[in-house]
Amino acid sequence: MAKLTEEIAVSPALRDLLLDISLQPNLDAVLGVVVDRLRRLTDVALARIWLTRPGDICHACPMRAECPDQSNCLHLVASAGQPRHGDRAAWDRIDGEFRRFPLGVRKVGLCATQAQCVAGLNIQQDVRWIARPDWARAEGILGFAAQPLIHNARVLGVIAIFTRTELTLNCLDWLRMIADLVAASIANSRAMDEIEQLRDRLRVENEYLREEVSDALAFGDILGQSAALRTIVQQIELVAATDANVLILGESGTGKELVAQAIHRHSQRREHTLVRVNCASVPRELYESEFFGHAKGAFTGAVRDRVGRFELASGGTLFLDEVGEIPLDLQSKLLRVIQEGAYERVGEDRTRSTDVRIVAATNRDLRDEVEAGRFRQDLYYRLHVFPIEVPPLRQRKEDIPLLAREFVHRAARRFNRREVELTQANLLALQAYDWPGNVRELMNVVERAVITLRSKALRFDLPDASKRSRTASTQCNQGTVLSQDEIKRMERQNILAALNQVNWRVHGPEGAAALLGMQPTTLASRIKRMGLRREDADRR
Repeated sequence: MAKLTEEIAVSPALRDLLLDISLQPNLDAVLGVVVDRLRRLTDVALARIWLTRPGDICHACPMRAECPDQSNCLHLVASAGQPRHGDRAAWDRIDGEFRRFPLGVRKVGLCATQAQCVAGLNIQQDVRWIARPDWARAEGILGFAAQPLIHNARVLGVIAIFTRTELTLNCLDWLRMIADLVAASIANSRAMDEIEQLRDRLRVENEYLREEVSDALAFGDILGQSAALRTIVQQIELVAATDANVLILGESGTGKELVAQAIHRHSQRREHTLVRVNCASVPRELYESEFFGHAKGAFTGAVRDRVGRFELASGGTLFLDEVGEIPLDLQSKLLRVIQEGAYERVGEDRTRSTDVRIVAATNRDLRDEVEAGRFRQDLYYRLHVFPIEVPPLRQRKEDIPLLAREFVHRAARRFNRREVELTQANLLALQAYDWPGNVRELMNVVERAVITLRSKALRFDLPDASKRSRTASTQCNQGTVLSQDEIKRMERQNILAALNQVNWRVHGPEGAAALLGMQPTTLASRIKRMGLRREDADRR
């Protein structure tokens, strides 16, 4: 034993190790340096480090029968040795027979649960200390020592060495010193990882908060006094107090996100984050990373760990905007996390859990998508627990005056326009227009009118509606107002004219949707709702 004792006392390699531990950039580097330097000591045959982590391979673990509860165990994370027989690389692997140790089982497990050194000074005389006596005899193993890695009274893992000489108490003291330094490095590394994760989480949260503030400034609260809007408010109050998933239906620009924000604000999760994902804007290859996050090095460009939206929204609400755009083959993974609250980051085996409320929105008819095989039926039923349909602006035109006045007030303040007058003729012109872009289009039209203002009176530039605007202004001067039936008849005639002009082609740059300035899906929905057919155009 003198040889090992002397080497430990004076070895430059060991002194370098004690210094190098504190200089390593990450935990993996620390663990690798420790076992590699210990291996270089003449009488050390094998050095290994296990860390306490949740059980992950319980179904295939060779020691499953000995594991008391299959919750936490010791994971082999670093190994290095100098075999007399066989390949040294095999001793460096961490996926062998002893890659997991149940807590409290065998000498390594006992070291962790008892939080004290476990050693066999001469294991050839006491074979209880060795699981494979034949291996020990072939390799000339005489000594074994395991020290717990303890930080703040918590056992983080175990470091162990097998030696070809008998051990002394002096050797155990030095191994204790190394174990303390390794434990401190593990704790520091984990603290830095947690700080980095919190920093990343705060950064992403700040991005979402800035988006929310921008949206709030753009759209404000839900405005209107129509019966349709009062119904929506009642539905929000009813469902907000629960944790039920909500599916918000409606055309683009109707304010579906405002409904989602209102649900979150009135829920028990309001103290946590409302995280929004625009499913239509996520590249297909990044869906998993966007939803679940990724580990550093998971793919090209993954230079650091990234928090996914489900993790970021844990405890709060996740708003899946345009949920109908999620590719079919990725919907199963979304279904799993909604059902079980479990997921894995891309490039990581660890299963994580989350607690989120799902509020989804779409301008598609998901029932048609299910029938067409483009959307999973089971996912549809998971989302469709409590549907809320937001009506298009043309169906609640009595709200246009209130919305227009609010948007004019905000735009005037934003663009520093002090004197802006919204006339009755303006309101009638706005109410006569079809609003294919709904509330979002109304806001844009108002802002454009305020920006281009030359006098107190506003002039609205309504696409494809100049004739309708002149008619509304004339009728205003004559003291008449368009009825809802007249407005609907004009809308029907306008759509028929557009369809007839392009030979009933809906999609594409030369289709009727582009001619009318609306989304193809919106136009298709209106054609279906109005029951329009080619023969209608022929009889018109």
